[in-house]
Amino acid sequence: MKTNIGITKANREKVTEVLSQLLADEFVLYTKTLRAHWNLEGHDFHTKHLFFEEHYNAIKVFIDTVAERIRKIGNYAPGTLKEFLDLTHLSEKYTGTNTSHDYSAALLEDHDTIIQYIRDNISKVEDDFKDAGTADFLTGIMMEHEEMAWMLRATIAK
Repeated sequence: MKTNIGITKANREKVTEVLSQLLADEFVLYTKTLRAHWNLEGHDFHTKHLFFEEHYNAIKVFIDTVAERIRKIGNYAPGTLKEFLDLTHLSEKYTGTNTSHDYSAALLEDHDTIIQYIRDNISKVEDDFKDAGTADFLTGIMMEHEEMAWMLRATIAK
């Protein structure tokens, strides 16, 4: 059935491009957070193991809501690892150690990248592509990443 939500097909396609890149970033960040949860070592293992678990569970929800937002505006979400790796702004590479400090620093960098990407696209989605709903949605996701980044930043503060 044709999607008739008051946004042109061309604008919905542009919004889908923004959301698809975000979806890819979320999926890569989810995977990297799982890695931290699985491979963490050190004196703070238990608390940070649980901390990373909270984060990957939250990111898993972000993944689902971004994909569903793409569907709500009448398009299909990417869903293969190759698509995600082609679309992401993040690097899947990790060069740190298995300490909470190194994992937290790497994940913080990724959260900051996602925050900046979303911030750069909110007004474009609302003003240029005429999709206030997705702009509002993006603002909410950005705020969640800002909180997670704050928690990571506070964790590695000296």
